[in-house]
Amino acid sequence: MILVVKSKKVRRKLFLHLRRRLNCVLSVFFFMLISGCDYGPEIIEISGKKFGTTYRLIIVADQPAPADLSEMIESELNKIDVSMSTYKSSSEINQFNRLNTNIPFNISEHFASVIEISENIWLESGGAFEPTIGPLVDLWGFGPDVKSDKVPSESDISSAIDAVGFDAISIKVAVTGTTLSKSRPVRLDLSAVAKGYAVDVLANLLESYALPDYLIEIGGETRVSGYNPQGKPWRLAIESPGVRGGVAHIVSMTDGAVATSGDYRNYFELDGKRYSHTIDPKSGYPITHNLTSVSVIADSCAEADAWATAMMVLGDEKGLELANALDLAVYMVLNEGQTLKSSNSKAFEAYKAPNSEIPSAKEI
Repeated sequence: MILVVKSKKVRRKLFLHLRRRLNCVLSVFFFMLISGCDYGPEIIEISGKKFGTTYRLIIVADQPAPADLSEMIESELNKIDVSMSTYKSSSEINQFNRLNTNIPFNISEHFASVIEISENIWLESGGAFEPTIGPLVDLWGFGPDVKSDKVPSESDISSAIDAVGFDAISIKVAVTGTTLSKSRPVRLDLSAVAKGYAVDVLANLLESYALPDYLIEIGGETRVSGYNPQGKPWRLAIESPGVRGGVAHIVSMTDGAVATSGDYRNYFELDGKRYSHTIDPKSGYPITHNLTSVSVIADSCAEADAWATAMMVLGDEKGLELANALDLAVYMVLNEGQTLKSSNSKAFEAYKAPNSEIPSAKEI
C-alpha cells in the first residue's frame, strides 16, 4: 500500500519523525561499533544583540554545524538591519522614504520579501496592518525621535492621516529585480514585521545546513522546528501582561512561529488617561479597546509578527471574527477592570496545553 501525504505541514512532520528514528538507529549502531564515543546530539547556543533588542538560538545538532555559524548569523542580521532599520539614515528604507514621488527605487531581495508579506496582510486585514503608519507613530511620540508625552491637535492628526496609506506604494517585479515607488509622499515603517522576518531568515540558514531542530528568538518573536534537547516538542510560554509578568499560556510545537504584540509596555499617561503605542491608522488615535495582548501562531514568524500587530488594532471582536474566517491561530488577553480574561480563535485550540502544565519560565 502506498501512502500519499498531500499536506506540506504533515509531510514535514513525517519527515522529521522518520529522520529522527533513522538517526537514532544509526547512532545506536555506531555506538556499538565505536566504544567510548560521545552519544547524543550537540546542543549549540548562540546569542547576541541586534535591532535594539536581543536574539538567541538553541540548536540540537546531530551532525557538525559550520564552524563560523555565529558569524554567518551575524552577517544575515546585519543585512536586514542595513535594509530596514529606520534608525540608520543610510538604510534602504530611509533612502526610499526620502525619495520624491513616482521615482522607481531598486530594492534588495530581503526588502522585496518583507514588502510582499506586508502587502498581503495589509489587504487581508482591511488596512489594520499599515506599513506607512510612521507619521502617526511619530506624531504621538512613539517613533525613533525623542519621546514626547502629549496629545496632538486634531488638525495635526488629520494631516498625518493624509500622509498614511499603503495604497500609494507600487511594486514592480522584473527579471532585473524589484523596484518600489510611491504615488504620494508616504514613508514606510516595517518594524512590525522585520524582526519576525529576520527569524525566518535564520531558520532558512539553519535548514540549509541540515540543522532542522532549533529554537530562534529575536526580541520575543520565536520560531521552532523539530525537537528540543530532551527529544520532545518545544514548549513556549505566552507572557501574561502587566507589571508582575508570569505566564498566561503554554503552547507545544514542533513546527511554526509565535509572535506577541501588546500595549502594556509602551505607552504614556496624561491627565489620568492612558495612550497606547498601537495607533489605529483609520482614526489616527491610539487604540481604546480592552485588548491588551495578542499572540499569533503561523508558519512563518514574519506573518505571525505582522498579524499580531493587525489584531491589536482590530480588537478582540473584529480580530477573532477575522482570525476564524482566515483560520488563524490567535490567543488574546483582555483587561477587564482589575482582572485579565483570555479568549482564542478556533485554530488555536490545537495548541492548548492543560493549565496544570503552566510553569513560570518564559521558555522550556
